[in-house]
Amino acid sequence: MNFNSLSYCLYLPVTLILYFLLPKRVKNPFLLAASYFFYMCWEPQYALLMLTSTGATYLCARLMAVTFLGRRRLWLILSLALNLLILFFFKYYNFTADLTGRLFALLGVPFTPPLSGLLLPVGISFYTFQALGYTMDVYRGELPAERNFIDYALFVSYFPQLVAGPIERSRNLLPQLKEPHPFCLQALFEGFTLFLWGMFKKLVIADRLAIMVNFAFDAPPGTYGGLQYAVAAAAFSLQIYCDFSAYSDIARGSARMMGITLMRNFDAPFLAGSIKDFWRRWHISLSTWFKDYLYFPLGGSRSKTALRRYLNLMAVFLVSGLWHGAALTFFAWGLIHGLFQVASGLTKNLRAKALATLRISPANRGLHVFRVVFNFALVAGAFVFFRAKSVMGALSVLKRILLDPLGGSVLAMGVTGRSFAAVLCAVVLLFAVDAQARKGDLAERIAGRRWLKYAVYFALLVGIMLFGVYGEGYDPQEFIYFQF
Repeated sequence: MNFNSLSYCLYLPVTLILYFLLPKRVKNPFLLAASYFFYMCWEPQYALLMLTSTGATYLCARLMAVTFLGRRRLWLILSLALNLLILFFFKYYNFTADLTGRLFALLGVPFTPPLSGLLLPVGISFYTFQALGYTMDVYRGELPAERNFIDYALFVSYFPQLVAGPIERSRNLLPQLKEPHPFCLQALFEGFTLFLWGMFKKLVIADRLAIMVNFAFDAPPGTYGGLQYAVAAAAFSLQIYCDFSAYSDIARGSARMMGITLMRNFDAPFLAGSIKDFWRRWHISLSTWFKDYLYFPLGGSRSKTALRRYLNLMAVFLVSGLWHGAALTFFAWGLIHGLFQVASGLTKNLRAKALATLRISPANRGLHVFRVVFNFALVAGAFVFFRAKSVMGALSVLKRILLDPLGGSVLAMGVTGRSFAAVLCAVVLLFAVDAQARKGDLAERIAGRRWLKYAVYFALLVGIMLFGVYGEGYDPQEFIYFQF
């Protein structure tokens, strides 16, 4: 059940109405049933997998709380091992088997490991990390183990953020699920604002940019000119941002309608002036998860030597790349961003001295614009590996961009001039909204003004109807992060 489908547009209001009508004691059992129904609309049998992960982490946390057998660490390790083993088998087994087969072939050994024919369960990386984060919080003593299994199972499976996040922290979501949430008109308007903005980003920007992206990247490498590939790389960066942030906005909007606040997952990442700042703003729930549960345990920035700090950074970004997908392209994407971070750290003092020598203030507006544009170019270049079908294909695209920067026509990329102009205007609007959203909760400000909210709703609905990718024969496009 995609967020951008008619079925979800029927499912959400029915769920909200029943949620507010039901007495408090049955609200969470109802939401749990509704969440599992939502998940089972994809692959019903994989709901058992999510239930297994839920049961294992719940039980291990409870055993940690009572120090059963006096070994708290044992239950943490058991929880981590079981969940990561499930994740490995469904997401990484075929990748590992393929690499193993290639290695044996290079050694001249005729051995080909069998491949699994199982589908990747939707959202497995998200709900697994959410459950493991809870287990580690209990182990650290940052919150007590949850006694109510219904509440905990709802925390793992809460339908708005189940399939593609944000990866919620137990300290934020669990207490909210225990609180009564009576109907609130202001919360309904705030949630609907986020919902509509998310739909606009998905249908008008992401799915329309996908036409140009697919045109360039689905063809054999080297088919098109450097300008076309450069535009496709920039378009994909904007597509994946709009696609993923649209899901997060619709998720946050759906939750806020019932009085629950989910964490913000994006904070205008393409207005960042450095790679480090980009990662403070991009997929915040995942980057902070890795920081808290991997980077800090490795020693983080407290490591005694710079080499160890940089190795910690590289480890985090390599794991982050593989979290996104079991392929060498994702590994390369993570490696590149790790190298960006290391290069930024190594050149920090040199860049500061250069600015002082040139008498340019770090707060100079022109310098900031240059940094934003340069940073976007670096991110877009790295995203070529994220979208390409192979590492060699990505290198071929980057080579064509560098050697033939003016080759090819943008209007020969599957879109008309009018369509290209429309999506360009929508992107300008996107950046304007992102800049305003940095000043505070934009949905709250809009929903709090009577006439403004209706004007915004009207404008977004008209924009979706006029420029959205939909209509007869339209197959709702899955959100990109569903595959992760």
